[in-house]
Amino acid sequence: MVLTPRLSTHFAPVFPTQPTHPAVVEANEAIRALVDQRAGQDWSSVESAQYEVLLIEWAAATRGIGAGIIEAA
Repeated sequence: MVLTPRLSTHFAPVFPTQPTHPAVVEANEAIRALVDQRAGQDWSSVESAQYEVLLIEWAAATRGIGAGIIEAA
């Protein structure tokens, strides 16, 4: 998988931002760090799996499920 770096946008969000749970912010930052680190390069199967785990954690955090979702997956 080849990813490209994020492009900055000059537009304000359409919807007002709401307070975000710290777990959501933490998961989002981890995803961004991984993507930025590997931008423009092929991902190994380990990195792809790590990305998938981070997405599961982010999804759980956005739904308020909380930590520990990975053990169930």
